[in-house]
Amino acid sequence: MYQLFIGNKNYSSWSLRPWLLMHHLEIPFVEKLVTFEEGGSWEKFHTFSPTGQVPCLKTDTTTVWDSLAITEYLAEDFPQVWATDRQARAWSRCASAEMHSGFSSLRNMCPMNCSLKVTLNEISNSLQRDLKRVDELWIEGIQQFGGPFLAGQEFTAVDAFFAPVTIRVKNYNLPLGKTAKEYIALIHNLPSMKKWLTDAIQEPWRETIHEEEAATFGTITADLRNV
Repeated sequence: MYQLFIGNKNYSSWSLRPWLLMHHLEIPFVEKLVTFEEGGSWEKFHTFSPTGQVPCLKTDTTTVWDSLAITEYLAEDFPQVWATDRQARAWSRCASAEMHSGFSSLRNMCPMNCSLKVTLNEISNSLQRDLKRVDELWIEGIQQFGGPFLAGQEFTAVDAFFAPVTIRVKNYNLPLGKTAKEYIALIHNLPSMKKWLTDAIQEPWRETIHEEEAATFGTITADLRNV
């Protein structure tokens, strides 16, 4: 049985990716949620993850400590992780790798917090470039492979990799086009995504750095934990 170590659902965009993928595809796993610590979590996370980071997937014999590596490891036993069409798989791997290593302005200016609604002070040029690229990628995938998901009719790993972006776009009210908005609605209507968001909002834990990050570039307008 897989054990998936994750951080707080409210904050951990990296944890969301393999969790959503496995939960939606009904790949059996045991969830191991380990909360972030004030002042740093490396020592706590290092007890199960070589990098001291989440997510981390464990079996009786294997430890996989990176979200993209986890995805590829799972795909060896569960081919539905990626699209069946070869061209769609190639595109999906490129898009997922781009998400994995890029979009720094989007990450930094709009850190994931499932519970907070934020109005940004401005959309910087670098953030606008990231948003334009997200729009381009989503339109390209949906149009090229027929939708409604990014690589075709079924939810696959590339959708999991962009799931945190859908939260950022909604919670920071970021400007994207019609296709993107429809795609976000699709992802947020998935039962697995609904469960993650519900769990995130209901978490009792608060971690100062993550809470303060959300207001670095804007104004908090609502806290769903207080509704």
